Amino acid sequence: MTESATFNALVLNQHDGKTVAELKNLRDSDLPPGEVLVAVEYSSLNYKDGLAVTGKGKIVRRFPLVPGIDLAGTVLESSAPAYQPGDRVVLTGWSVGESYWGGYAQRARVRADWLVPLPEKLDSRRAMAIGTAGFTAMLCVMALEQGGVKPGAAKPVLVTGASGGVGGVAVALLAHLGYRVTAVTGRPENEAYLRELGATELVTREAMSQPCRPLETQLWSGVVDTVGGRVLARALAEADYGGAVAACGLAGGADLPTTVMPFILRGVKLLGVDSVMCPPEPRRTAWARLARDLPTPLLERMTQEISLAEVPRMAEAILAGRVRGRVVVDPNA
Repeated sequence: MTESATFNALVLNQHDGKTVAELKNLRDSDLPPGEVLVAVEYSSLNYKDGLAVTGKGKIVRRFPLVPGIDLAGTVLESSAPAYQPGDRVVLTGWSVGESYWGGYAQRARVRADWLVPLPEKLDSRRAMAIGTAGFTAMLCVMALEQGGVKPGAAKPVLVTGASGGVGGVAVALLAHLGYRVTAVTGRPENEAYLRELGATELVTREAMSQPCRPLETQLWSGVVDTVGGRVLARALAEADYGGAVAACGLAGGADLPTTVMPFILRGVKLLGVDSVMCPPEPRRTAWARLARDLPTPLLERMTQEISLAEVPRMAEAILAGRVRGRVVVDPNA
């Protein structure tokens, strides 16, 4: 593709105060400054992308903008010594798709320090089947490991929001690593799917959302929480003595109606997990772990693929809770 050629992109603009997503033909000269030009082979759709594309969340900070918080592909041009044409790379976070142009295009120009070399065992499609959701799930697993939660513990690990992208990958990772996993979901029709990913028991979202006492019966050696709010409060109240809770989401609310009791009477550890500004070294470790520890058949089982043109419709669906697992976006379709 030469400079005179065009490429496809999904571009967000605002008209009369509303966010509008349009497919457009762009040129390299339309791209913002950056050290590395990447041929985007795949991106993915996450909950945050749904908020950005629909305009239902205050995600996008400037217009026009190409959304897409993830991308994977091949370096075309680079002024940075760390990357050469032909290198395979993956990018998640760093406010790409929010403040900076993202992955919903056939090309992206980005900063070199946002990129991670793609592990040899991963191709671009599998990397985006993992995406921010899977990367976040791996960071949560690593946090539990560092918090002393071990496979074979007497009590299972609880995963909330298990039908979503982060939760589904967390279930698959934990089960593969030898943990006993209990999944929380508001969609009972997904029971067979979650058991296939490795969950041994299920708990309803309604049950986990009920108000709780500061301390409840100790049920969980560890928790991966994607929900927040009352669900996180109950998870803390039910965590085992010395247990760890990795919190990475707020789909159920940003408030936390709890007390200090789980922390000072049971030594429970609340571990915050951020995937956006995660430093380079843990990023590389997490991607290497994902290449090794996430079974490909299970990842494929939870993944569907769409084109750029289908992104607006699917963005509405993910916000409505109608999307299960992971969605890969092919900008070249």
